[in-house]
Amino acid sequence: MSNKLKTPVAVLISGTGSNLQALIDAQANKNYQVALVISNRPNSFGLERASKLGIPTLLIDHSNYNTRAQFDSEMIRAIESAKIEFVILAGFMRILTPEFTQRFLGKMLNIHPSLLPKYPGLNTHQKALENQDDEHGLSIHFVTAELDGGPVIRQAKFSIEQPTTIDTLKQKVQILEHQSYPEVVDWLVTNKIELKNNQVIFTD
Repeated sequence: MSNKLKTPVAVLISGTGSNLQALIDAQANKNYQVALVISNRPNSFGLERASKLGIPTLLIDHSNYNTRAQFDSEMIRAIESAKIEFVILAGFMRILTPEFTQRFLGKMLNIHPSLLPKYPGLNTHQKALENQDDEHGLSIHFVTAELDGGPVIRQAKFSIEQPTTIDTLKQKVQILEHQSYPEVVDWLVTNKIELKNNQVIFTD
């Protein structure tokens, strides 16, 4: 598939970028191309992953901005300057302003390591263990102004077999994440999913 036919996406990260790597690895057979990687943290290994593959990267350190709105405005400027419409969150550990989420509403995805609406926010694997859940997994959703509250597009789950650990749950979820996220990103850029009236519409 020619790169000229692929839809460019921007990936926002904060850390190691394992889901970023999965998106990059899968893009040869998908309709998207990771065209820009933005991190809010200077020590993000994900920036190194992208740079080694010749993918444009940008560090926008949130600590250099007085307000969340100023930081988000700079990200909007960078994404729009690159002529990119679709934004993919992959371990991006910042709460976005309503202005940012509205700008990319219906064109921005997030992947979260729990079966939403269970456990928005952090420490999802620990919470699943503490509550003695029978199953655990991931959710891929449209991003709205509500933290981890946008309409869920896809979930993948597995049964929790005791005894287990937080690290074991994390590893199992990551395997499912790396399988699921590229496919849903492909759905997004090919208009197979849409966000209408705060609901997911499957068009194909």
